[in-house]
Amino acid sequence: MEKIKSPTIVNKNASFCFFANVFVIIFLTIETLVGLPGSILALWIFCRRMRLWKSHVTFLFNICLADFLLFLSVPFRIDTHLRKDHWQFGSIWCRLNLYMLSINRSASISFMTAVAIDRYLKVVHPHHPISRMTSTHSHKLSALIWLVVILYRIPLLTVNLLHKVEEKKICRSFHSYDVVPKAIKFHYVAYVLEFVLPLVLLIFCSVKIACQIRRVQMEKKKVQRAIRAVMVINMVFILCFMPGVFTGLVGHYIKTFHPEACESYTLWINLFVVSLGFTYLNSALDPVIYFFSSSVFHDTLKNSFRCKRSISEDS
Repeated sequence: MEKIKSPTIVNKNASFCFFANVFVIIFLTIETLVGLPGSILALWIFCRRMRLWKSHVTFLFNICLADFLLFLSVPFRIDTHLRKDHWQFGSIWCRLNLYMLSINRSASISFMTAVAIDRYLKVVHPHHPISRMTSTHSHKLSALIWLVVILYRIPLLTVNLLHKVEEKKICRSFHSYDVVPKAIKFHYVAYVLEFVLPLVLLIFCSVKIACQIRRVQMEKKKVQRAIRAVMVINMVFILCFMPGVFTGLVGHYIKTFHPEACESYTLWINLFVVSLGFTYLNSALDPVIYFFSSSVFHDTLKNSFRCKRSISEDS
């Protein structure tokens, strides 16, 4: 016999959905109000004030570009949550919106990892040819990263992501499909792997830099800057991307192995929706990465506010 939900359980789920929706609206609005000015300031410094572009500066600049894809897309998500998850902009823009959000996530993760690896090579393997990468090489590598990210996210454009639920049209890539399309399966796997693999690399870079500090006497400021940069990237990375991956995996586990636990599944899916707000938080926190990862950016920012023309070079 089919299990009938009690009115109390239904009311609890409805209340939780309401508060989750309100939280996401507030969270996304604050992120946009804080992150957009920060990204504009960072972009102005990169384009107008910085004269010395090293490899890690190029990667930081590309993180800033990725953030603008987010700020072009987030207002539509805010509007949708204000309409209680109802999407009013049509199927095509639904796909493009989610596609740009996915590109932002993938590109941000890729270039954050590139910055951490660059810092690792500078400290642990300073004489390796890769650690002496020229600005031309870093530009080419950045273009390659963008090309890979754009191409491997294209499957998201090949399926209908607008789902009709009762009287609402919901625009989501993560949905309770009866039969999950292959493109969506690929999207799910990519969502998890692009968190797990970079996390392993980030932890590896942190440990190796810490070990190198003990073994070799190097310039103190250079080492401190490298370890600080990698640790900041680790903290931003885990804070922004781990909640979405963890809640999504738990929800998928419940649906696959305990399909009768509808209440638990609903709870974790709502937590997953809330955790997506943390995913978008990376664009508001990225200026912190710029500040701690590059002495060029750090010095240029200080000199800009002091109205000085001289720019300190990154050692």
